[in-house]
Amino acid sequence: MSTGRALWRRLPPWAVDTGLVALAALDAWINLLGEGTPVMWACAAAGSASLLLRRRFPLAVFLLTLPMALFMDVALAPIAALYTLAASTRDRPLLAGCALLNATAATLLWPLSDAFDGDRTWTLVQFVYTLATAFAPVLFGQLVQARHDVARQLVEVEEAREHERALYTQTVLARERAQLAREMHDVVSHQVSLIAVQAGALQVAAKDPDAREAARTIRTLSANTLDELRHMVTLLRASGGKATELTPQPTLADLQQLIANSGIETTLTGQLPADISTTAQRTIYRTVQEALTNVRKHAPGARADVRLWHDAHHFGVTVTNTAPTRPTVALPSARHGLIGLKERAELLDGTLTAEPTPEGGYRIGLRAPAQPD
Repeated sequence: MSTGRALWRRLPPWAVDTGLVALAALDAWINLLGEGTPVMWACAAAGSASLLLRRRFPLAVFLLTLPMALFMDVALAPIAALYTLAASTRDRPLLAGCALLNATAATLLWPLSDAFDGDRTWTLVQFVYTLATAFAPVLFGQLVQARHDVARQLVEVEEAREHERALYTQTVLARERAQLAREMHDVVSHQVSLIAVQAGALQVAAKDPDAREAARTIRTLSANTLDELRHMVTLLRASGGKATELTPQPTLADLQQLIANSGIETTLTGQLPADISTTAQRTIYRTVQEALTNVRKHAPGARADVRLWHDAHHFGVTVTNTAPTRPTVALPSARHGLIGLKERAELLDGTLTAEPTPEGGYRIGLRAPAQPD
């Protein structure tokens, strides 16, 4: 079965569509043989040939196959068109209406005056049976669409996990490098400094020229080693990633670059006082950064609005995003990002709010008191 499925997937779309057209035409020819009128043959030709365009215009192709179901006892062309429509749209009422149309067209007889002359109970039974048959391709098309959504979401989840693993690895390396830098600075550098000091004292106190020269050499080597150690400490601290002790902390001037690099359609409005403290600027920046990260993870395809504001007594920022335009998967989260933002807000004697919006989006707001002059 897996071999057949792989072979089916390797077929180009035009080959599949051409095969469907041929089968639909054969189905219509068998039903019209010996009793078809020119109108019936024209409807059969139009409905069968339209399957070539079913991927681009699924609704129009389905409507073109309805006369075939009305004039003759065919099943392939309407079912193929209905399946394609179900696999390409999420409009459930539209799909239900199309299934009803297909069942009605397949149940009625042409001319319509003869449709109600027979046993109406049998006509009703036939309609229910045909309706169930019409819903089968609809359900299968929706199932295929859901499978594609799940596959895409699994890819997004795997990419998110890879990104988180990379971030965790960087964090661990940064922590180890920072610890090593502290050890080198606090222990090794201190010991080398003592050696240099003792060598300098020996150079001054020694009376033997050879001893003085040896002490001078030791002092020089110790000073050079101390410079090398300080340089190594600087490199270790700077190579721990973006968030290191030596990296300049972000300010409000970096907001535009943050938004530009976020990959989200974002608008920035408003402004904050020019004399806002550096701590407050970092808090505003981290709030916007965390909010845009959450939008990228949990609301794919959404737009965001960043609004800076202030009045006589307070200042803050509000980040609001629209509802996602693509399906999302509920990912496990410990909400450490929001907890960290709340702690930053409390350091400013402010508050942080995070809540969904009535339109299906999300809003994060920071409000802090202005510092007295």
